[in-house]
Amino acid sequence: MKIAVIGTGYVGLVTGACFAETGNEVTCVDIDQSKVDLLRDGKIPFFEPGLENLVRRNIESGRLTFSTEYSLAITGAELALICVGTPSAEDGSADLSYVFDAAVSIAKASDSVLIAIKSTVPVGTRDRVKKLLEDEGFSHSVISNPEFLREGSAVQDCLKPDRVVVGIQNQKHKELLQDLYAPFVRSGNPVLFMDSRSAELAKYSTNAYLAVRISFINEISQICEELGANIDDVRKALGSDQRVGMQYLYPSVGWGGSCFPKDVKALVNFSESAGLSSILPSASFSVNQRQKQRFVDKIYRHFETLGGLEGKTIAVWGGAFKANTDDIRESPALTVIDAILDKGAKVYLYDPSAMDSLAANYGSKVTFGKNMWDILADADALCVLTEWNEFKHPDFSKLKSNMKESVIFDGRNLYDVSVLDSMGFVYHRVGVSYEERSR
Repeated sequence: MKIAVIGTGYVGLVTGACFAETGNEVTCVDIDQSKVDLLRDGKIPFFEPGLENLVRRNIESGRLTFSTEYSLAITGAELALICVGTPSAEDGSADLSYVFDAAVSIAKASDSVLIAIKSTVPVGTRDRVKKLLEDEGFSHSVISNPEFLREGSAVQDCLKPDRVVVGIQNQKHKELLQDLYAPFVRSGNPVLFMDSRSAELAKYSTNAYLAVRISFINEISQICEELGANIDDVRKALGSDQRVGMQYLYPSVGWGGSCFPKDVKALVNFSESAGLSSILPSASFSVNQRQKQRFVDKIYRHFETLGGLEGKTIAVWGGAFKANTDDIRESPALTVIDAILDKGAKVYLYDPSAMDSLAANYGSKVTFGKNMWDILADADALCVLTEWNEFKHPDFSKLKSNMKESVIFDGRNLYDVSVLDSMGFVYHRVGVSYEERSR
């Protein structure tokens, strides 16, 4: 099948490469010529495990090409996938201008191609796109086919999805989508066909639920800290219940990224537009903001007894919003780093993949290390803010000898409390009060 993919961000590039991998002829369109030139050389403008090799392999096979021209990509294509961004507007709503522009450009390039919206869009967007095209004199069929990719595991999520969701009515188009996704669901995972509004809401419901789940365990961690309980034990008891499970029950400094914050805001916005107050998603956002501030407050309280943070040196491991990505959008690490800088401390920072993004964000405000160890000299404390594998099992004796003061603020609960306590570290983590342990 010949397929056009509009947009070469995380969703578009992963989707295009995976469809090419299963034998389709795919052209990805982006209006940025420099980005297209980069992609034609097999270079990926962001970090995503496994993606670069996948792209290069399919470029070499001739199944994956890149262009700035809609007509080149759309002519002869059976399917055009809209994979453009839907950033948050000032009021929290999703900005759909890129989706609308892409739909009109596709329609102008071909009068027969099926248009599928893979971007995350509010309920009713498919209907709005259809009406827009009709007002412009086009009669294209438009369907919803939301993505469920996680940064850091997007390639595997695309090739082996838990489920595929398609908002569609036409039987002919249903068969086309079944054929397209057949190689991805051989293990029996379902392709779920439904109306477009249900498909659109399914995506927002998924992200909002996961945000609520993380915020729930983070709020429980706050209760643990205040009442002297241990979040590790509470989590094990909670997650061992088969009705609950362990997934997304990891207390941390908070959630961020390109999806959860944007999608929670959009869900709240279009719920309010429908006359509903979206209580749980709104609360999850509030809890997340408080969780980040509580972590900052731990740092502030520790240094208040030492004359404050001004002039102190703080080493930071991790700036990406999660491991296995270079994405720093809405990263809780930035909240912590900004708060430390605001108090006059010096920040020494290392992240395995996000250094370019962090350098663009901070410039000379922070000092960047070549590895996780060379930022520790003279450090008055270490903040662990992203759960990269290389941070999970450091040599603690080496860590202690390299640092000026043996103080760790762990925003990902990576380490064993008893080990660090026995070695003389001042170890602050989420959901376990250091002050309570020290009594």
